[in-house]
Amino acid sequence: MDTRRSQNTTFCHRRRGTPAIDIKSDLFKTAAAPARSVTLMTPVLNAIGLAVADMATSLAFYRLLGMEFAEGAEQAPHVEVTLSGGVRLMWDTHALIKTFDSGFTPPGPDGARISLAFECAGPAEVDAVYRRLVEAGHAGVMEPWDAEWGQRYAVVHDPDGNGVDLYAPLAG
Repeated sequence: MDTRRSQNTTFCHRRRGTPAIDIKSDLFKTAAAPARSVTLMTPVLNAIGLAVADMATSLAFYRLLGMEFAEGAEQAPHVEVTLSGGVRLMWDTHALIKTFDSGFTPPGPDGARISLAFECAGPAEVDAVYRRLVEAGHAGVMEPWDAEWGQRYAVVHDPDGNGVDLYAPLAG
């Protein structure tokens, strides 16, 4: 799995009981995504990350919304669920984030609370997209690096201060 990992187990489960929808009209169908090209450099939104102070409290809230998690997930520093459309929703404890981002400060009452994670075609694309965003005047938070969990990774802030992670599996 190509996601942030700690030494603990990552919990991944699809939501069960999602009803099938029979749509007869093309009006409501999503067009097929174009084929990916390494030279096209088009990152794909693949995950939404939540920084949480207390994993158990956060997962209890999302359970009330019908999400299911593996037994013991409350003790994990990283938990994720793959949503019906294939996008992952991820929870990382503040303590885990501080292990790879020493400058991390938990958001205040009015601060940004989410991060979006864009999958890139490869490590070179992570570097190029990061450079393009920083050169356009956006705040670079963490320059591209080879993360211990096997990805090329970088972080920028969007104009509202939300984290935008760029990542790709390392060749290997």
